[in-house]
Amino acid sequence: MHLMYRNGKIVMSTKKLSGKVTLVTGASRGLGKEIAIHLAIAGATVIINYKSNAASAEELVDHIKKMGGNAVALQADVSLEADVNEMFSKIFKDLGYVDILVNNAGINPTFSLEDITFSDFQNCVNINLNSAFLTSQAVIPHMKKQKYGRIINISSIAAQTGGVIGPHYAASKAAMIGLTHSYAKLLAESGVTVNAVAPALIETDMIKDNPSITPDLIPVKRFGQPDEVASVVLLLVDNGYITGQTFNVNGGWYMS
Repeated sequence: MHLMYRNGKIVMSTKKLSGKVTLVTGASRGLGKEIAIHLAIAGATVIINYKSNAASAEELVDHIKKMGGNAVALQADVSLEADVNEMFSKIFKDLGYVDILVNNAGINPTFSLEDITFSDFQNCVNINLNSAFLTSQAVIPHMKKQKYGRIINISSIAAQTGGVIGPHYAASKAAMIGLTHSYAKLLAESGVTVNAVAPALIETDMIKDNPSITPDLIPVKRFGQPDEVASVVLLLVDNGYITGQTFNVNGGWYMS
């Protein structure tokens, strides 16, 4: 057991993930940020991927280091193949290989139904879905070779219910679950697990900036907290017998 410090408080760490390299996409804020912190507390070296918010990414790196963890920030638009290739070239050169991948990067633009264009649809799919494919393809060869790997895709309740944002978002998140199933089946004998987490209305900037979204939509009558999603990600990293599953973190909104 090790001691780390977060926000001036002592945090207990088992360092279970010591020696593991983790990539969290879209990690400069929101869910990605909390997931990165939890992985760092567990002992992993965490790569903080960001698209444009360098200041927030570097601030998170500093926060993790002050806690006693290890982290580095890497810029890349993970919806672009060239950016992903360049990012992984840097990772392979400086850090080795990625043992744990959390595909968290995503957008949830809101439009009225009639105003959604094909370009809007494509953009949502590119960022929410294509990024997960590109990064997964990059990490899988080494994961198979070492017979260990964890891929966790952050989907959404919109994949199961249609959600409140629109078809562009729901389709992109539903496709992530299909991607999860296929990879899990193909990699099952390789020691690589692939799972999805489907949150609903987690209290991040995305929720706070949308006054039309209220806790009244949720049976438990409150927003979820980022750490309630991050703890599920840690569970899936720790467990090698769970694969091909979607874990719902939604306050009872969708029950399966």
